[in-house]
Amino acid sequence: MKLRSDNLRKTYGFDEISLSPSSIKTVDPNLCNVSSTLASYKLKTPLMASAMDGVVSPKSAIELGKQGVLAVLNLHGLWTKYEDAESRLKEIAEAKDNEFVSLMQKLYTAPIKENLIGQRISEIKQGNVPVAVSSIPQDALKFESLIYLAGADFLFVQSTVTSLEHIGSGESLDIAKLCNKSKMPIIIGNCVTYNVALELMKTGVSAILVGIGPGAACTSRGVLGIGVPMATTIMDCVDARDQYFHETGKRIAIIADGGIINSGDVCKSIACGADFAMLGSLFAKAQGAPGSGYHWGMATPSPVLPRGTRVKVGTIGTYEQLIHGPAALDNGFHNIIGALKTSMGTLGAKDILEMQKTEVIIAQSILTEGKVYQSAQKLGMGSRS
Repeated sequence: MKLRSDNLRKTYGFDEISLSPSSIKTVDPNLCNVSSTLASYKLKTPLMASAMDGVVSPKSAIELGKQGVLAVLNLHGLWTKYEDAESRLKEIAEAKDNEFVSLMQKLYTAPIKENLIGQRISEIKQGNVPVAVSSIPQDALKFESLIYLAGADFLFVQSTVTSLEHIGSGESLDIAKLCNKSKMPIIIGNCVTYNVALELMKTGVSAILVGIGPGAACTSRGVLGIGVPMATTIMDCVDARDQYFHETGKRIAIIADGGIINSGDVCKSIACGADFAMLGSLFAKAQGAPGSGYHWGMATPSPVLPRGTRVKVGTIGTYEQLIHGPAALDNGFHNIIGALKTSMGTLGAKDILEMQKTEVIIAQSILTEGKVYQSAQKLGMGSRS
């Protein structure tokens, strides 16, 4: 008889792995190419900004885009519900800790104004940067034509867990139908397993978002008990990507979505095989971020079961400083691209594809070995920001 315990397996997060410089060569970091491909688009960096209201606004999408980051605007957020979204964001930032969930539940129940969808896309388009927007599955087909005609380049379709079959009273999204209809690349998420990733690829999507519940402001793992540590789930879905490429010759991008705290996690996510790393809380720390130093998850305003919280992340620098430096902090929050290039050069990887072949090792003491003084600081004996 097969036991349930036979199905248990060890999985790993970013803190439990490290990258091994096993190559016989090194590369000058200045020669490392960090561009990555999404559908037929070559993007300047492998970084994306999460579709969260405290992270991406039309203005911040332009600023991030100028730094080579693809920012995704949430079409079910405040920007398509209110003309004066900035004042609503200010309310959330100023709310007391015991008031913010009920306030957001109130603000987010407002209906989407379809004219604002086109307006917000147009605002980003005027910045001469790629435009990406996110919709929930229920509205993806409904809004697809409007989104395309407004000038969007990418449509992200996101839910906590994406499936191909849904049993329920409402009509579920036919992903293949959406992909066949749309002239835009469709990016679908989120998933965490080989089988689901492989089946999603067969529908015609251009990329898959990988990760459930690891975000700084997400509480799905605590509330629902669902999730797989990021290093393992990226590798599982990358294996599906490689299998699909072997069968069809088509390469589907993998986007590591969530759990990325600093530049080291960006390096690890790409070494695990991801083509892009999607960041939320780190970009929420930027000067001019719409959350004004606060960050919250997409499911926080749920009227039925909130699965997110508002976290105070503060402000640590400009978008340019976070992405390209110069670094004034030593914790991996500044100069993400500089750190990535240095990591790639040290590991002998001249581009993202070579970085994805880096040896990844299990190293559960990687963050503590020899770090007695740093550990003491974190315990309050001289803490760092």
